[in-house]
Amino acid sequence: MSDVTVPPTDSRAKRNVTVLVLAQAILGAQMPMIFTIGGLAGQSLASNACFATLPISLIVLGSMLSATPVSALMQRYGRRAGFFVGAGAGALGGMVGAYGLYIASFPIFLLGSLITGTYMSAQGFYRFAAADTASDAFRPKAISYVMAGGLLSAVIGPQLVKATSDAFVVPFLGAYAAVVAINVIGALLFLFLDIPRPPRPSEDAPKGRTRWELLTTPRIAVAVICGTVSYALMNLVMTSTPLAVVGCGFETGDAANVVTAHVLAMFAPSFFTGHLIARFGVEKIMALGLMILAGAGVVGLSGVELEQFFAALVLLGLGWNFGFIGATSMLAGAHEPHERGRMQGLNDLIVFGGVTFASLASGGLMNCSGGSAQQGWTAVNLAMAPFLVLAGGALIWLVLRPRDTAEA
Repeated sequence: MSDVTVPPTDSRAKRNVTVLVLAQAILGAQMPMIFTIGGLAGQSLASNACFATLPISLIVLGSMLSATPVSALMQRYGRRAGFFVGAGAGALGGMVGAYGLYIASFPIFLLGSLITGTYMSAQGFYRFAAADTASDAFRPKAISYVMAGGLLSAVIGPQLVKATSDAFVVPFLGAYAAVVAINVIGALLFLFLDIPRPPRPSEDAPKGRTRWELLTTPRIAVAVICGTVSYALMNLVMTSTPLAVVGCGFETGDAANVVTAHVLAMFAPSFFTGHLIARFGVEKIMALGLMILAGAGVVGLSGVELEQFFAALVLLGLGWNFGFIGATSMLAGAHEPHERGRMQGLNDLIVFGGVTFASLASGGLMNCSGGSAQQGWTAVNLAMAPFLVLAGGALIWLVLRPRDTAEA
């Protein structure tokens, strides 16, 4: 009887998961919006087509730079404070981006993107917040359910792009106005979040491992590598997709539909990813994710018909889901509570550092590695291969190495 009793702490965890799922759905809608139109807006403002995806790169750079400060803020003042800061940055970034579009200033538009990165960083901690009050048994499911909130954002975001992009004379201005509204309204959700503020450590409290000791722990190292590769490759391909779809003769609406299918594939499996991890083990699910990402690259190389874009991006989203949620679950169980702020901030610094590099490379590969959109799309998909080999090799090494019972 006691084996099936839900631990008392999970009632609080489930309430927090509900809030975070809604936040992922409402506030998270701005990310597919911006990733759909950011490159196209950048292309209209930049003097050099090679810099078209720079706005998206600046978002990821902002996320990388703010990951450690946001994590430290949450460690000291609690998750709610950090999430309010993130929503405020999202609203401010949307306003600055809208102003940049209004006066046709690429530098100001880029500044708005950089500020928006702080929201992206805060959103990245939703998954860790889901685990804070969850039992060991509920933790993978809590993380997975929160990621599943992206299903609604996958529908809301691109549909808002279609409804608002041409609402004003200046293209895409309406979409950025909608981003501001999303942040203002969505921030109210965090009033219902119930995650205790971390206690101030006493003088004799354990200090935890140093950053270097954490990173050299095998399970943490592999989790960081696989999480970084999964997210970076997803971003590499997704950033170029709207440019590739439009460049191959399709409409902006087609690009929005492809992004919608991609984001749905990113989050739809989250309803059962946690169950799969609990049943088959996190290593197998991460390996499956990496194989699906490789399949996305193969489909991307097979042609540039609209159906092939849809298939490649659906596989890309599915592979990201298994790879990234698996890595998050592995990481969440590999460090102590008093190491949370240090390790989670460090993890997201590394992850978004890799994503920044991928995003910067995406525009160059897409627009400056050949004479046509098709050649650029081929270069983007070929670039996935060495990083998949790196992550796959790291995971195989972890599985084959003798397990130290004292290892975290």
